[in-house]
Amino acid sequence: MITKKIDVQEAQTNLQDLLSLVREGTEIVLTEGTTPFARVLPIAVSSMPRVAGLHAGAIWTSDDFDEPLPENFWTGAA
Repeated sequence: MITKKIDVQEAQTNLQDLLSLVREGTEIVLTEGTTPFARVLPIAVSSMPRVAGLHAGAIWTSDDFDEPLPENFWTGAA
């Protein structure tokens, strides 16, 4: 994937152009001066639909999953 660094001031004036690059697969790193602070990436869309129940029985949930946690959990008392 190609990465392009753009200052946030420039990105504000060229947003449509940057989004076109993202659609084509370019990663945009937004910077303030020389400091990077955000990435704009294309969303990965799977060609395979998700199938419910595909891994039935692979995980379990305990019977007390939604019970309140004990008081010592919150206070840190042993």
